[in-house]
Amino acid sequence: MSNNSEAPTFQWSLLHPKYWHTWIGVGLMFLISWMPYRVQRFLGRKLGLLIMKFFKSRKKIASRNLELCFPEMTGGEREALLKENFQHMGLAFFETCMAWFWPAWRIKKHMKYEGFEQIEEFKANNEGVLVVAVHSFNLELGARAFGVHTSGYGVYRPNTNPVYDWFQYRGRTRENKCIDRRDVKQMIKRLRQGELVWYAPDHDYGRHRYAWAPLFAVEKACTTTGTHLLASASKCKVATFTITRDREGTGYTMRLDPPMEAFPYDDAEASAVYTNKFVERSIMRAPEQYMWLHRRFKSRPEGEPSLYD
Repeated sequence: MSNNSEAPTFQWSLLHPKYWHTWIGVGLMFLISWMPYRVQRFLGRKLGLLIMKFFKSRKKIASRNLELCFPEMTGGEREALLKENFQHMGLAFFETCMAWFWPAWRIKKHMKYEGFEQIEEFKANNEGVLVVAVHSFNLELGARAFGVHTSGYGVYRPNTNPVYDWFQYRGRTRENKCIDRRDVKQMIKRLRQGELVWYAPDHDYGRHRYAWAPLFAVEKACTTTGTHLLASASKCKVATFTITRDREGTGYTMRLDPPMEAFPYDDAEASAVYTNKFVERSIMRAPEQYMWLHRRFKSRPEGEPSLYD
């Protein structure tokens, strides 16, 4: 789907009995979204601890990622960070409910925006901005809250379950628009037109348009050069965005940083190294809220052993 005209549409086939469990699940998400915020936050943390107890493989991956990235931490420090991380994982489910079903006024009630005054200047100058985000557990809610303030385009990965995909797309496009992650031409087009496009280059996407670049204590992390491709082809600005949960339990802080001053538009490998520095900064604003459960360092240079065995 390269634009809204190709968005998922309702089909009678979505009512087939094989999808009833998805309809029931989404219905429960709608009901949960109307619970008081503090109740959702409390239940989310409890859910996260249950996930930590029963999903041993994810716990092992997250623990290994913390060990690789922060070797200077003691075992006790990493264990405390891991526990808090899983609590935030549980919160992510409730925040998805909020993102899909909360009205705009309720989103605004819990959001504090910093740096968003820059957007008026970008629009006045017709400057496209590649908004670099990271996969924090609250990214779904962050995308919705971003759109409540100012619309943009999010890079979207369709879900294989058509019912879930239909609801997911509707939830994500209440204020924003979406572009299929494979439609690079559409992303470049929108950036050239002065739009804001969300992009998250922090995962290991495999050996396709990649470079080996340092990430925390890992000297060779497989890093997409897609950031360079989009920026160099559109001549847009590149800026980082983060959303963090406030420790007080009252809401979130959305921060749009000033554009990167020295982005290397003419060097793909240098841009991967440069971008990872900003990825690190974004993660460190709330490392307990980052998705450490993914195998971020699964790709290795030829001849080097896996970091997860």
